[in-house]
Amino acid sequence: MPLLHITTNQRVQDDHRETVLKKASAQVAEMLSKPESYVMVVLDDGTDMLFAGSDEPVAYLELKSLGLPEDDTSRLSLTLCNLMNELLGVPVERVYIEFAGPARHLWGWNQGTF
Repeated sequence: MPLLHITTNQRVQDDHRETVLKKASAQVAEMLSKPESYVMVVLDDGTDMLFAGSDEPVAYLELKSLGLPEDDTSRLSLTLCNLMNELLGVPVERVYIEFAGPARHLWGWNQGTF
């Protein structure tokens, strides 16, 4: 049920893609205390992006999860910003994150909803 969608202007080399996806998946599972078997990670790299008028390394993340701990988004932001810096070389101050916690009936899976 957790989904991390990473959009970045950085190009991720083929031999590094699996590492990025696997580390991001494990990190999301750990920080949300969810089974990794439900975590999905999407990586859109090489996207045309500007932030503050600059095309320096940048990332936009969407983290969606049922039961997202809204009072803990600062910790989640810290973790995800550091992860983008580690994996993609994006400075932490050039990462935006949108957090969303949809209602269970608005999240579909396996021909039904949660």
